[in-house]
Amino acid sequence: MRRHRLHRGGDRGANHALHTIALCRMRYDQRTQAYVHRRITEGLSKQEILRCLKRYIVRDVYTALLADFIALTT
Repeated sequence: MRRHRLHRGGDRGANHALHTIALCRMRYDQRTQAYVHRRITEGLSKQEILRCLKRYIVRDVYTALLADFIALTT
């Protein structure tokens, strides 16, 4: 399967930080290592697994930021 980028713009610094977080979690976090192993047995490539992992990380970060923003405004 070939993927195409929908939008070439974006924050390069944020994307670099997200990539670094994903790689560190793949190397050191036990839960992430189990996730990667499970996805490899499902037949996904490392690149596809990294893409999925980045989406999970972004959801966690966004939820934390939103909770902090709501706590700040109330």
